[in-house]
Amino acid sequence: MTVSQALVEFLAHQWTVDGDHRERTIAGTYGIFGHGNVAGIGQALRQFAVTEPSLMPYHQARNEQAMVHEAVGYARMRRRRGTFACAASVGPGATNMLTGAALATTNRLPVLLLPSDTFATRVADPVLQQLELPHDASMSVNDAFKPLSRFFDRVNRPEQLFSAALGAMRVLTDPVETGAVTIALPEDVQAEALDVPHEFLADREWYLRRPVPERDALARAVAAIATSERPLIVAGGGVIYSDAAAELRAFTHSTGIPVGTTQAGGGSIDWDDALSLGSIGSTGTTAANRIAAQADVVIGIGTRFSDFTTASRTVFAREGVRFVTVNVASYDAYKHGSTLPVIADAREALVALREALAGSTTSSAYREEIAREKREWDALVDDSFVDRERALPSQAEIIGAVNAASDATDVVVCAAGSLPGDLHKLWRVRDDLGYHVEYAYSCMGYEIAGGLGAKRGAPERDVIVMVGDGSYLMMHTELVTAVAEGIPLIVVLIQNHGFASIGHLSETVGSERYGTRYGFRDDAANAFDGAALPIDLAANAASLGVEVIRIEPGPDSIAALGAAVRRAKESGVRGPTLIHINSDPLLFAPDGEGWWDVPVAEVSALDSTRAARAEYDDHKKRQRPYLGEGETR
Repeated sequence: MTVSQALVEFLAHQWTVDGDHRERTIAGTYGIFGHGNVAGIGQALRQFAVTEPSLMPYHQARNEQAMVHEAVGYARMRRRRGTFACAASVGPGATNMLTGAALATTNRLPVLLLPSDTFATRVADPVLQQLELPHDASMSVNDAFKPLSRFFDRVNRPEQLFSAALGAMRVLTDPVETGAVTIALPEDVQAEALDVPHEFLADREWYLRRPVPERDALARAVAAIATSERPLIVAGGGVIYSDAAAELRAFTHSTGIPVGTTQAGGGSIDWDDALSLGSIGSTGTTAANRIAAQADVVIGIGTRFSDFTTASRTVFAREGVRFVTVNVASYDAYKHGSTLPVIADAREALVALREALAGSTTSSAYREEIAREKREWDALVDDSFVDRERALPSQAEIIGAVNAASDATDVVVCAAGSLPGDLHKLWRVRDDLGYHVEYAYSCMGYEIAGGLGAKRGAPERDVIVMVGDGSYLMMHTELVTAVAEGIPLIVVLIQNHGFASIGHLSETVGSERYGTRYGFRDDAANAFDGAALPIDLAANAASLGVEVIRIEPGPDSIAALGAAVRRAKESGVRGPTLIHINSDPLLFAPDGEGWWDVPVAEVSALDSTRAARAEYDDHKKRQRPYLGEGETR
């Protein structure tokens, strides 16, 4: 067999086993072909399509970065049990996947990248699209994947394939190590033949590790929680990936400990649960952030504790607050100087904690405070969802209308801009897989590609992508993939003629929304403050073969939006539907009292910047140091 043929057949026989659940680790292959892989991976996929069509499903993509996003979206919906391989040609085809690699690794989600590489033999040197570095002839553009990958190998000789492939699978199926896995394939080696042992091509099962807590670590955590007066849980993506939502609910109801959720942890507890405080941190709710400010023990479960979760280390404000951090990865379990790490699977740890804390519960006064804060926040959200019948509705009204028209098991997908923050605070999640916001890398352009991957991962669910015009323009071409395969994706495109999120942030840091509006350039002012550009993104989508529903500006736009979402869900259209609606970017969602540390210019000729710096300095006074709050020496 050729190296490519052997690799494709090998991948088709890899299986992930999680308890009594078993599924293909590599569900299929995305591929964009060029001279670097058309005779290697391309030939192998074609050969198996003829001889054994079901062996390795193949899917086209329109952009190499997008196909990595699709694989990530799929992996999230499969709880990291399955993913896709992504094959690209040499040079720009390969480097187009770098952003996707960074996104996958940052989000701790598995994806297998197969970038082609220059000739291992150097018989033709330099080849087309080869990067030449005089100081290191061994280096290619694929070396850029090394810091972005959890595993990297380059198959310079055919017989190296066996160890490379097995090493890749080990990392893809390791909850601690998983992320982007890269096997660089020189274009000549891809087509070389080798003798392949039957053992390499046989079914192989990879068992997901679910480590239980160590006895002493568990005892220390239990002691801290049992003596706590105001404990708080921060639920992250690890709760979703370990399928621990039911155990989280059982633990909270048993102990009376409330829950705030990160972006990745959205859905780990239903929004209307009595102990659900909603989102926490910079894009958090007043309920979660106020409770967090007085928490004496913070129990992080499967969270990375990013700056958005901690509101740049201002939200957990109580002096002497302690962190019990439950995480399968020690790297995350020791964050924020925690002296109470519990290195374990989220589900296993929750089971152990519930058993150890049986009979222990929070005070009635604390639970009454939780209920009061929750009621106040829910009322704010209810009010923000009210249709004001404006010609240009607020983003909150749009979210409310889409949320109301959706079903409990629908999946909302988003990634960048102001939408993720508003969704985090406002979207009322009713299913543990119903909220998919990529916010570890917050990559503009992820939404449609990631949504397509989510739909592949959960074809029985309606997937609703919410995206702003700025992110849509970054990478909307995977709509063509959805058209080609008849995938019924629902896209709600919010048109506000620019970058709404950064526009608002620009104001808060004193930069006066500079460079964030889509307008004609004013050369004299060195700005884009002219008339709005004549952009018609609905027409753009229609030109790609997408079913388009336009919501015209007017007092009935929100009512029309709700009807359009229901129509798209019920239409039975074979392919994607895009709903286009205009919004007012200056109407903001309720404030959750969170802060985000974005440094402001220390000196400036602008009054707006000087005012922003004064406010920034005030916030910095509330920021906790990494270690220690008292005297130093």
